[in-house]
Amino acid sequence: MRIESPDTCARCGFRYNCICHAEPKLRCQARFVLLTHSKEFDKDSNTGVLMARSLPDCQRICWSRTEPPHDLLRQIADPQVQPWLLFPADDHHPATDYHPITDKTPLFILLDATWQEARKMVRKSPWLAALPRLSLTPDQLSAYALRRNQQSGNLCTCETGIALLNLLEAHEDARALQHYFETFLHIFHAEKSGHTR
Repeated sequence: MRIESPDTCARCGFRYNCICHAEPKLRCQARFVLLTHSKEFDKDSNTGVLMARSLPDCQRICWSRTEPPHDLLRQIADPQVQPWLLFPADDHHPATDYHPITDKTPLFILLDATWQEARKMVRKSPWLAALPRLSLTPDQLSAYALRRNQQSGNLCTCETGIALLNLLEAHEDARALQHYFETFLHIFHAEKSGHTR
């Protein structure tokens, strides 16, 4: 007797190991924008989507070299918003310590791409250069190992989100997103090989 394979979950995208039971409903009121390279939208190893599903104010915006994202530019220009670019500092763009401003909503812009692509995105988007640059110093190595040629010392998108939540002292949200991320990592290879765990 032939057993039909289950349908792909419309929300988490997995067929054999749905992880929707682990998806948290986070409460952090900061804004998060995942400025996403076009190549990332179809990658099942992308972790930014975990943030987009669970944070109440998280957008995924496609990056384009020739067409700056007008909606994001409007958000950056909003006087009620405190924008930050999450990207390593360099000689020309030193890191700025995070200090919240009363009556302003923090807006964290994360480049959702490989590190090679992210560097190109910054270089080819002059409007990003004007933003204060927030660098994170991880206190542990990345647990993400789903792609080749990962550079040591760098965090994946979701791990950056977790670190930001801890920076904002939203520790309960950070723990919940960490659990969701770990669930995703735990079942990923079984899912890709067509096995349940």
